[in-house]
Amino acid sequence: MTRSALDGEDPDRLYTVTGGRSSADDVDLDLVTLIVSESDPAPGMQSEHARILRLAAKPTSVVELSSDLALPVSVIKILLADLLAMGKVSARHPSSALAAGRTSDSEFLKKVLVGLRNL
Repeated sequence: MTRSALDGEDPDRLYTVTGGRSSADDVDLDLVTLIVSESDPAPGMQSEHARILRLAAKPTSVVELSSDLALPVSVIKILLADLLAMGKVSARHPSSALAAGRTSDSEFLKKVLVGLRNL
């Protein structure tokens, strides 16, 4: 059995990166939530925040950010909560377009069925 990259991670570093927090309060982010940066990194910004802003120049999922930064998802969620509070990023779940009222799942499936019947 091989050790994962996180097995060697220094817990003191993770504590420092998150400012001692263990969870992101009042932020509901799941693994597929898309993050998009709303601004460029600012001088003096925490290096992990700056890397997230650069990576999220195009829509990037929470799990992709976790992989790219080699940090646990829980740490990424805490960092994203900071950036959301500062207005530096926006978060959107991929299904939010449907929830916004464009097309419901059943309506979409009916259109697909009609299209298939017309073939």
